[in-house]
Amino acid sequence: MHILQVIVYAIMQGITELFPISSVGHAVILPYLFNWKQFSESDVFLPFVVMLHLGTGVALLLYFLKDWVRLIASLFIRSRRRERRQLFLIIVATIPAAIIGKLFEHKLQALFPSALSASIFLIVNGFILFAADRMRRRRSTARDLSELSYGRSFIIGVVQTFALIPGFSRSGITMTAGLASGMSYEESARFSFLLATPVILGAAVLEVPKLLHHGSAQMIHDGLIGGVVAGIVAVLATAFLMRYFRTSEVRALRPFGWYCIIVGVVVGIMAATHLHF
Repeated sequence: MHILQVIVYAIMQGITELFPISSVGHAVILPYLFNWKQFSESDVFLPFVVMLHLGTGVALLLYFLKDWVRLIASLFIRSRRRERRQLFLIIVATIPAAIIGKLFEHKLQALFPSALSASIFLIVNGFILFAADRMRRRRSTARDLSELSYGRSFIIGVVQTFALIPGFSRSGITMTAGLASGMSYEESARFSFLLATPVILGAAVLEVPKLLHHGSAQMIHDGLIGGVVAGIVAVLATAFLMRYFRTSEVRALRPFGWYCIIVGVVVGIMAATHLHF
């Protein structure tokens, strides 16, 4: 890869992994738009993307490090029942995501590998975000994460796996489920980002050794650069989103919904007519 391609992919990953606009969908759309298929269809593409995910996973871990310390410490401090319950909710939501993701990740992504299908699901994702906004507006009060039931947490973990289909956003789907459960934008985003950390890092633990064992020195070099850039961008994106959702309690997801629909329509037309930039 050219270093410019590495940086573009990394910036895209750092933003789209956290913003509710589908990182997997953009990973399909970007190489189509710029006709980079010689790389996206090669054997090195998936390991490279995993390295980018590792960068965003580490960034999330560092950003929420104080939260993770409190959550883990609650296992040893009897008085911290609220944090202990939050940790168990994250574990419950992680279980279905890990199992379903491991069993069906490649099968689901193989069903929808094209820019056209990704654009269609991106449009659907936009309408899901609109629906999430409507659900939030109907509620005058918001629940804390610790008030979430284990059943609801499990369902959030299940719906998170829809993000394996290019075009569906993991953060968007989990935030929507969180809002449907009565949480605020900020609390839904926090739960979504906390839930993403073990899922992303777990996938990286499985895939990165394959890259180190089978990848060339250049591929590992590109992956490391991309991971660092993606991580830096992810920290900035997370800081922006947490502040944004803290101060926006009305139609906070609508701008992202419009983005998904507009980009989905444009890319869909281009893919249907075989146009590139």
